[in-house]
Amino acid sequence: MGMEPQVSPFLRTAAAHAWRLLVVGAAVYGVFAVLGRFHEIGVALFLGLVVTAVLRPCADLVARRLPRGLAVAVTLIAAIALVLGVLAGVGEAVAGETTTLVREFRTGVDRIEDWLEKPPFRLNPHVLSDLHGRIGQFLSSHRSTLLSKAVSGASEAVHVLTALALGLFASVFFIHSGDRQWGWFCAQLPERVRSRWSLAGRAAWRTFTGYTRGIVLVAATNAILVGVALYFLGVPLAVPLALLEFVAAFVPLIGSPVALAVAAVVALAAKGPLTAAIVIALIVIIGQIEGHLLHPLVMSWAVRLHPLVVAVSVIGGAIAAGIVGAVVAVPLVSVGWAVFTALREERRTRAAPAADVT
Repeated sequence: MGMEPQVSPFLRTAAAHAWRLLVVGAAVYGVFAVLGRFHEIGVALFLGLVVTAVLRPCADLVARRLPRGLAVAVTLIAAIALVLGVLAGVGEAVAGETTTLVREFRTGVDRIEDWLEKPPFRLNPHVLSDLHGRIGQFLSSHRSTLLSKAVSGASEAVHVLTALALGLFASVFFIHSGDRQWGWFCAQLPERVRSRWSLAGRAAWRTFTGYTRGIVLVAATNAILVGVALYFLGVPLAVPLALLEFVAAFVPLIGSPVALAVAAVVALAAKGPLTAAIVIALIVIIGQIEGHLLHPLVMSWAVRLHPLVVAVSVIGGAIAAGIVGAVVAVPLVSVGWAVFTALREERRTRAAPAADVT
């Protein structure tokens, strides 16, 4: 009989880890694929959890003076009024600056064209005028296509409103009695796994609430810094651009630079290259503040992920489920890692007494 081939211990260990990584990768891809397939429901439940994480402490505080149901209603109504007030203020700011913005943009476009005609670019003026003509020709020839896209955009708006309504509806129950709902779910499981599921749920919710409150604080800080800087620089639409920065900050590492790049384009068209250069410098400064001050101080206790893991998670989520995947990727990975860590520590704690006995 021939001797069986010897397998290197390193190769055996690498293979064992490789198939586990493949299983984890397939599971993560499956989660994002499901989110992409049923993104309205996924977005609604995610929004409900986000609203719960932000407003649950306020509802608990109000519930000290009012019945629980009334406290939840007061908290949600006050939050909705605040959001609608902010949106109304942004709309008023846009309406008030429309005439000025159109005039400044026309002047800014002419300024950019003069700038491109000079060194080092030395573009032919006929190229720019020809570009204007081609844009106009494209819009006129594709008018029906653009109209159909506008109609499809209206249907997408209906889906967004539906998701918002479902998320608000879910948040009512999550805020009112989310802990009791999770307790009921755990009670339906076999008794031998109830404690582990309860532990996993506590770890997941602690991490999710820490991440949500932290990212809201980071986004608000970024928006205030951007709004104040753009206002003093005289850039039009400072308030809407600050709101865009707030929303974009929910996509870590990528969203904030993209929003500030939009602000730089507006500054270039309205105020010229010098102001645009200052806004670009602002991108670098805010990125440093966010990466080296805000994230370590605000979210390090809740989210213990390497920046490379965050970047890969955001890109992978965007590939699998678009913008929805990009937004939920980091909290989903953070929650998964928190649950894994909690269960691993619990398993070590149970194994420790047995080791002491032997």
